[in-house]
Amino acid sequence: MEIGVHLPQIGWDDEHVTLERLLAVASAAERLGFRSINANDHLLYGRPWFDGPSGLTAVLAAAPSVRLMTSVALPVVRGPFALAKTLGAIDILSGGRLDAGLGPGSSEADYALVGIPFDERWARFDEAVPAVRALWTGDGPPFVGRFYDTTGIRLTPPPAQTPGPPIWVGSWGSEAGLRRVARLADGWLASGYNTTPASYVSGMTTLAGLLEAVGRDSSTFPSTMATTWSYITDDAAETRAMLERLSHTVRRPVEDLAGRLPIGSSAACLDLLGRYRQAGLPSISMWPMGHEVEQMERIAQDIMPFV
Repeated sequence: MEIGVHLPQIGWDDEHVTLERLLAVASAAERLGFRSINANDHLLYGRPWFDGPSGLTAVLAAAPSVRLMTSVALPVVRGPFALAKTLGAIDILSGGRLDAGLGPGSSEADYALVGIPFDERWARFDEAVPAVRALWTGDGPPFVGRFYDTTGIRLTPPPAQTPGPPIWVGSWGSEAGLRRVARLADGWLASGYNTTPASYVSGMTTLAGLLEAVGRDSSTFPSTMATTWSYITDDAAETRAMLERLSHTVRRPVEDLAGRLPIGSSAACLDLLGRYRQAGLPSISMWPMGHEVEQMERIAQDIMPFV
C-alpha cells in the first residue's frame, strides 16, 4: 500500500496556513517517500479553509517526484471552465504530475455563495466532468449539455498530460455515486471518514459490476482513499481530543469516528491500514491533524514499512 499526505488546510485553533508550513510538508513528503500530496476544496466551511489549488501550486517545486492530487476539487462551484484552466496550469507547472479528483461537494454554503441551487449539483456535475475533459482534449468533439457548452472554446496551453490529467471521481460509496464513477471517471476516490474496510470491499464489488455493464475493464480500474484524517499518539486523552475536534468539524458523533480513522496509537493505526491493505486498497492519503512533519515522520517509521 502506498501512502500520500494532505496539505494542512483547516484552521483547527489559532494555527495559520503559511507558505513555510506548506513547503515543510511537501519537502517531508519528498524526503520520506510519500506517494502524493493532496488538497481538498471548499470556499466556505465551519472552520477557516485554505484554498486547495493554490496550496498545490505553492508546493509543487518542493516535491519534484511526488504526484499531486485534488481530493476533491469542485467543478460545479468553481465552474468547469475556470477549474479546467487552473488544473491544466498546475499540470503544466508540475511536469504532468496532477491527478484531478473531482466531486460535487457536500457544502450547501459553497453553492449559495456562487448562486447555484444545491439541488442541481448532481445534474451539473454529470455535465461538468465531460466538459472538463472536452476542454482539455482541445481537438476533440465539444461537450454540449443543458448547463455547459464547450463549442468553439479551446483552452491553451493544454495540460502536460495527454489528453489531460486522470480524473478520479469522489464517492462515499453509494450505488448512485459508484455508477457515476463507472461512467465518468478514470478512478474511484473513496472517502476515509465515510468508508470501512468492509464497505470498501462491497463498493469495489459493486463498482466492478457497474464497470463491466458499460464495457470497461474492472481489473485495471484504480482506486484510492483520501480525507483520511490521522493522528498517531499513545496518549488516550490526546486521541479523544482529536476525535472530538474532528467530530465538531464534520458533525459526526465521536463514536462513529473512533476506529474508522487512523487516530490513536501506532498499533491501532497500523491495524486499520493493514485491514485496508487486506481488503485490496492500493493507496491511501492521510491528513495529519496538526504537527504535520512530526506526524509524517511517525507514519514513515511506524506505518509505511509494514503496509
